[in-house]
Amino acid sequence: MSRPREEQPSAVPGTAQQDGDVLARWGWTEPAVWTERMLTALEEGVKGGKWFRLIDKVFAEGNLLAGYSKVAANQGAPGVDHVTVEAFGNDLEANLGKLMQSLRDGSYQPQAIRRTYIPKPGSSEQRPLGIPTVRDRVVQAAVRYVVEPIFEKEFAAYSYGFRPGRGCKDALRRVDALLKAGYVYVVDADLKSYFDTIPHGRLMSRLRERIADGRVLQLIESFLKAGIMDGLKEWEPEAGAPQGAVLSPLLSNVYLNPWTTKWRAEAIRWCVTRMTS
Repeated sequence: MSRPREEQPSAVPGTAQQDGDVLARWGWTEPAVWTERMLTALEEGVKGGKWFRLIDKVFAEGNLLAGYSKVAANQGAPGVDHVTVEAFGNDLEANLGKLMQSLRDGSYQPQAIRRTYIPKPGSSEQRPLGIPTVRDRVVQAAVRYVVEPIFEKEFAAYSYGFRPGRGCKDALRRVDALLKAGYVYVVDADLKSYFDTIPHGRLMSRLRERIADGRVLQLIESFLKAGIMDGLKEWEPEAGAPQGAVLSPLLSNVYLNPWTTKWRAEAIRWCVTRMTS
């Protein structure tokens, strides 16, 4: 039985036309960060494949404001400082000004993450969630707006989780297409406690493959190492990216992407062997 043509990672979002306008192709990016010139460089590739001088994009006023808008839209509970989204927004100009200044001069440090637990569907276990403070969620959103397109450019076309413009329905459509093409086997793999066990060192190595701005890397690492406050106990995590943090879904994809590609190739090889044997 013949196998369907395999998708390859797209240099631009899968729904885009290669000869279209660069701004349209990357319409989901934050315009306060990603200008037409930067997007063109993203598509054509930068020297050495690494991006320098990104920290000024992180603390740009428009980007921090966009970060707050994202956090405000999601709402969510307050962190260890008990400051709500509404309270932060009531003095928004001053709060963003403080963040901008501390990010510019390097004095910014994330606060501890408040741990809470929610029921795990289909199980009696509970899933741990980490709730950063509102100020830290704003900065994480600003960082994500800067670095996500850099890595999104390389993510596999068949990856759907935690990605802009993609969701469960897209994955189901892909499954439907594979079934109609003749594939009949499913490989179901579950990574136990994945978010909580991502190795910090290896994740940072992956980030350094594309980001050469030491201050941005240091900022991301500071979020990974932020203290966890569980009741009256507090500790510094040795691994993991807390579920509930704005940056964690992107970081989880950055770390998993090479393994996803490898696992998929092995799964396809196995399925094709079974189908043709």
